[in-house]
Amino acid sequence: MKITDLNPKIVWSFFHEITQIPRPSKKEEKIIQYLESFAKKYNIAIKKDKVGNILMSKPATRGYENRTTVILQSHVDMVCEKNSGTEHDFENDPIETIVEGDWLHAQNTTLGADNGVGVAAELAILASNNIEHGPIECLFTIDEETGLTGAKALKVGFMTGEILLNLDSEDEGEIFIGCAGGKDSQGIFQFTPMTPDTSLQYFRIEVKGLNGGHSGGEIHKGLGNANKILVRFLYLLKQKYEFTVCEINGGNLRNAIAREAHAIIGIPANAKEDVRVMLNHFTTDIENELKHVDKNVKLLMESVVCPAKAIDPVTAEKLIYSLQACPHGVIGMSHEIEGLVETSTNLASIKTMEDNSIVVGTSQRSSIESCKIAVANQVAATFLLAGAAVTHGDGYPGWAPNADSPIMQVAQESYKRLFGKEAAIKAIHAGLECGLFLEKYPHLDMISFGPTLRDVHSPNERIQISTVGLWWKHLLDILKHIPVK
Repeated sequence: MKITDLNPKIVWSFFHEITQIPRPSKKEEKIIQYLESFAKKYNIAIKKDKVGNILMSKPATRGYENRTTVILQSHVDMVCEKNSGTEHDFENDPIETIVEGDWLHAQNTTLGADNGVGVAAELAILASNNIEHGPIECLFTIDEETGLTGAKALKVGFMTGEILLNLDSEDEGEIFIGCAGGKDSQGIFQFTPMTPDTSLQYFRIEVKGLNGGHSGGEIHKGLGNANKILVRFLYLLKQKYEFTVCEINGGNLRNAIAREAHAIIGIPANAKEDVRVMLNHFTTDIENELKHVDKNVKLLMESVVCPAKAIDPVTAEKLIYSLQACPHGVIGMSHEIEGLVETSTNLASIKTMEDNSIVVGTSQRSSIESCKIAVANQVAATFLLAGAAVTHGDGYPGWAPNADSPIMQVAQESYKRLFGKEAAIKAIHAGLECGLFLEKYPHLDMISFGPTLRDVHSPNERIQISTVGLWWKHLLDILKHIPVK
């Protein structure tokens, strides 16, 4: 079966078109051009701001002219992750989709259903002439995944609606009314390049096979972090042998749990077999720890040629110790909403750079602003103690839940009427753009909801096909029952 054979056909048809358009974060020119062409084809009113956010407007269908204007919102960019050994150019190649049973996924890359399916739903509504709705505005934001810069740049007056439906959630049957705020923190180590000792034997120690995932929505699962696993082994090795570190790299994006990491090290020739035995024992421990969540984890050790340069031993030691100490995972649970992660941090990436620096990227989240700052400072202190420079991103605010939200009540009633059961009302630990919208438009009444996605921000990303139809039906019923102005 092909993606275009799935139902609802109009949604899947537009999603298929979107998968054919490269749209990495910060490189959304092609998808913006596609949206502009769409508006022209369907004679839809459109405007674009300076950064590339797009707003399309459609008048009410007959009989719904007195309804409150609704904003439908999705982001156009996608996380670009692929399995090692996969040849895929995210700036030029389309996504290859595969239908397997009730799931759609991509061929060894991220799928981009986060948030392409939301974009597709908006386009389906704009293109249709048989859907009942009041006045609608469709907002398409850029660069949500690597800084929410589109939402941050949004100007007052760009949109006029009073209700906003964010289509960027990942569990059908759940309505979200709040989210965490976030902040990025970087540790930057400067090292003195050394000429490697040619009497040593050099090996690549690699961690791979992990699922990875969203550092907000899946941080509570206890998934393996390749950076932390790699550094744990290097720390253990440090207790027994002096060794040379030539490079260390792991992870990629701030909002993804690291799936792969490696280090190139030099060890005495007579220690080779002992180090292999140590790695085997350590691998057994990791496999046991992760057997329920990351059963395919692998740790490999292979010989490599002597590299051109090495990291000076003082910096290498400080790097290993600070990364061992750096927190990762859930820091605290909410005291207000049962089961909600309140505060977390992600040791996202380690990059050995050509300018003789090592850049460590981390991301902190919390539904409480002071806790977000506190854990960012905890991470910063870890690196400062090791002599690294520290920088912080601007961050973004959380979205405080409103238990009296009128649009939440409409969505609840709609779900019960359609499916005969209650929708779950939740807050989410992942970051959404809603908090930034509230800064510019404090009057907005908002919810977030979507079909079921799993393992987003990783090549295992997939969307449950049957839930798209349920979500689409729910969305159209909500639009039909928007209150009068």
